[in-house]
Amino acid sequence: MATASQEIDAIIGAAEAWKGKKLAELRAAIRQADADIIETVKWKKPSKPEGVAVWEHNGILCHADILKSAVRITFHKGVQMKDPDKLFNTRLDSSAVRAIDFGPEDSVDKAGLQGLVRAAIQLNAAKASQ
Repeated sequence: MATASQEIDAIIGAAEAWKGKKLAELRAAIRQADADIIETVKWKKPSKPEGVAVWEHNGILCHADILKSAVRITFHKGVQMKDPDKLFNTRLDSSAVRAIDFGPEDSVDKAGLQGLVRAAIQLNAAKASQ
């Protein structure tokens, strides 16, 4: 049985070249944000048997979707988060989540992304301590 990290490796490997590379870059930045982040794979279904890459720390922080023309990182509590670097560029009308779509030419603001991951960790920690 494969570990979640191995399953995410497979998701990256199966993706179209630029999408796999972008997801690998995003994954590295997310994991570097905090040593206690756990990788999981969720939401396996017939239309997506490989599932979805998810990063957790006292609950879900964010997940990655490979879309037709983008790689999307969705923050589950995004509406509650400050976005000082204005990275959120999609799902802005959602009542809960916020997301960032990356196209083939988009660069990753590693520091900004890690700031969002740390903000999500703080939100989860606050909920856990209640």
